Amino acid sequence: MICKPPRAQVRQTAGTWAFQAALDRRGLGPVAGVDEAGRGACAGPLVVASCVLRAGDAARFPGLTDSKLLTAAARDRMYDLLLARAQDYAVIVIPAAEVDLIGVHVANIEGMRRAVARLGAHPGYVLTDGFPVPGLTAPNVPVVKGDRVAACVAAASVLAKVTRDRIMAGVHEELPAYGFDVHKGYSTAEHAAALAEHGPSAQHRWSYANVAAAARWHGLEPPHPVARGAATAGVVQNGAPPQTGGGRLATRRGAD
Repeated sequence: MICKPPRAQVRQTAGTWAFQAALDRRGLGPVAGVDEAGRGACAGPLVVASCVLRAGDAARFPGLTDSKLLTAAARDRMYDLLLARAQDYAVIVIPAAEVDLIGVHVANIEGMRRAVARLGAHPGYVLTDGFPVPGLTAPNVPVVKGDRVAACVAAASVLAKVTRDRIMAGVHEELPAYGFDVHKGYSTAEHAAALAEHGPSAQHRWSYANVAAAARWHGLEPPHPVARGAATAGVVQNGAPPQTGGGRLATRRGAD
């Protein structure tokens, strides 16, 4: 006779805490959420975060959702609350040079593995945003639009995005001509114009097609190794198709 494990019933009334609550009821906690920021940018680091929220803490995080749906001020407030209240978290910063060397998808997967490994306590279960992550050391499942439907994934998205935005604000102080404080390295029209005028900097991802095209125009060579064949990588331009013509702070109570 084959015995199946008990099903974890997800109660919709629990809102974005439903996944965690269902897993906690089956003794599969602590539940970690994992998300990234900067995958579609053509400059700056890729930042990946993991976060474990305390069971029963939903009332302490009103408005917690996908970081992209929050205002900058609301993200900053939620970020501070997460640093103070989350049970555990880790933030991994992957520089542009590493993204160029191994590719953005590989860097993203590796960053998620590292973010889970850096947690202070091994999670019982991991929820990832959108796609499976092989090689995690805990049972895991991808959640479609996880940063909008699972609180721990939303928390990770806030940690990742605020960390990355603050890094890019610092990069702006070093390289003000590109306007990184405004577009944070994404391929906006303003960024494309600056890239065309000045050429790419060491903070750009030279494996991305629009950056490679600007480098060729200015006769520049990559300042770091770029994986063979990676220079055809496209960039997401605020949800539009890739274009070739122009278009870490908090760490685990512990850290990277």
